[in-house]
Amino acid sequence: MPTCSSPIFELCAQTLPACLAASAGGAHRIELCSSLEVGGLTPPISLVEAAVQQCAVPVHVLLRPVADQYRTSPSVVAALVSSLQAVARAGAAGVVLGLLQEDGTVDLSQTRALVRLASPLPVTFHRAFDSTPDLFQALEDVIATGCTRVLTSGGAPDVLTGAPTLARLVQQAGSRIDVAIGGGLRLENAQAVARITAGRHFHGSLRHIQNGLTEQADPSPQIIQQMIHLLSSSKNQTPAGHSPG
Repeated sequence: MPTCSSPIFELCAQTLPACLAASAGGAHRIELCSSLEVGGLTPPISLVEAAVQQCAVPVHVLLRPVADQYRTSPSVVAALVSSLQAVARAGAAGVVLGLLQEDGTVDLSQTRALVRLASPLPVTFHRAFDSTPDLFQALEDVIATGCTRVLTSGGAPDVLTGAPTLARLVQQAGSRIDVAIGGGLRLENAQAVARITAGRHFHGSLRHIQNGLTEQADPSPQIIQQMIHLLSSSKNQTPAGHSPG
């Protein structure tokens, strides 16, 4: 288990081999999903069951029924409720979800209801957060829903670009909610992102190109170990020259 000051790395996985690599590589948790090419969707329940049964790492399941759809609707809420109940029965350690109102702000009432339904499982508010018009108000809203964690790139295309905003969000959150830094986290930017943001929670898929540009290969345990080492070693570096550029 990590100490109170050591980083926590969550692997975003969409296959059983990736989940097994997370276990072997020392990842602290898994976010299980499907269809990463569209930002992630709810995975098949068979994959959830296999991951829970075969991995020694807590499995948190993404609940997102429709691509490019964060807005609340009766059909989306019904799908979230059904999926939430199914993954809870399968033994998931937590769920990852998010709903926005038509104006792009956090849907407090529906998200709060889902958090209550999920209890005692913890709920992470996913990167719908980055689509809100005011990230700092959205953070207060997510805290008010009862979510224990929020995943964000700081509203930017990637975490290095968003690092200054992420640093402000981490500071604003304090001990009230965990800010998970994710979206374009890579080995080559991990130390800079960790240093600039002063974050503790990090999230990434660590997939790499295989067979040209057509296939994204799952990470190896060694790559996961390297990521955790880089995040940990950033604590020992001086902050000079850390501008993301």
